[in-house]
Amino acid sequence: MGFERVVVAGGAGFIGTHLCRRLLDDGAQVVCVDNFATAPRSGIRSLLTRAGFTLVEGDICRPVDLDGPVDLVVNLASPASPHDYARLPVETLLTGSLGTHHLLNLAQRTSARFVLASTSEVYGDPLEHPQRESYRGNVNPVGPRSMYDEAKRFAEALTVAFAGRTGLSVGIARLFNCYGPGLRPDDGRAVPTFIWQALHGQPLTVAGDGSQTRSVCYVDDIVDGLIRLSASSHRGPVNLGATEEITIEELARRIRSVAGSAAPIRYVPRPAEDPSVRRPDLDLARSLLGWEPVTTLEEGLARTVDWFRALAEPPAVAVGGPEVDLRRTQPGEVVGGTV
Repeated sequence: MGFERVVVAGGAGFIGTHLCRRLLDDGAQVVCVDNFATAPRSGIRSLLTRAGFTLVEGDICRPVDLDGPVDLVVNLASPASPHDYARLPVETLLTGSLGTHHLLNLAQRTSARFVLASTSEVYGDPLEHPQRESYRGNVNPVGPRSMYDEAKRFAEALTVAFAGRTGLSVGIARLFNCYGPGLRPDDGRAVPTFIWQALHGQPLTVAGDGSQTRSVCYVDDIVDGLIRLSASSHRGPVNLGATEEITIEELARRIRSVAGSAAPIRYVPRPAEDPSVRRPDLDLARSLLGWEPVTTLEEGLARTVDWFRALAEPPAVAVGGPEVDLRRTQPGEVVGGTV
């Protein structure tokens, strides 16, 4: 199933830019909606010259009004780094609630399929390992990560409720830790932080004793999973992530090795309620979508380190840019100024 015109909310973000590029390569017209609250404007620049690409600068917490047909709406809009959602707690919650509702309404008006990019954070600090989609999670609703966790949990509940009332075709993907070219060096998550530190001879700051585990998945594989879910009729939720589980300390050591760095490892206090383990059960993704990651950790880290080497300095992040009402647009139009 091919897509003719796709709306990608959060399309200027890390995963969003990769998804927009893949959709354009597949022949779709893409409308990218973003307010650049956390996305660097430089990340979207190469897409502006692509035929079929439209940038709409605005906030999905306002109604989304677009002209023309749409056959897929993908909601990737949300701060995703702990640094960002701690800085923007209310905005994160409103994006997951009001923003998701506005995008669901857009999908209903245009008879489009709606796909929500949720997160493994809905499992919290899991008591089940690996995490299956049936696991209800261990989340503190008023904890230091609650603004992100609960925004995504509410977005999932709203998506299912909306579909039940309207019959809208929806899909929910729970994305586990994702990395690759395009991550901000100042993102705050482990992979970009370790790479930037290793390349600049700075100590790699490992939280706690580094024994907590993650399963990091290369961005191209995540995008492929999103495309497969979008092209299906499955509602989900479906886990998308890597199955190789690695401690944070070992991840730091591997990145240091790939970067050819002799930087030391420095242990720093572990953030409150930092999950101890994280690994997806992929049985559903395999059976429903025929999907599993194909990029090895070594391959993915090498590509990501090469991308970071080319950066002279961390790109400036435009935070709280000009507010622009979402309005009717024409293909190829850039709304809200150039990038």
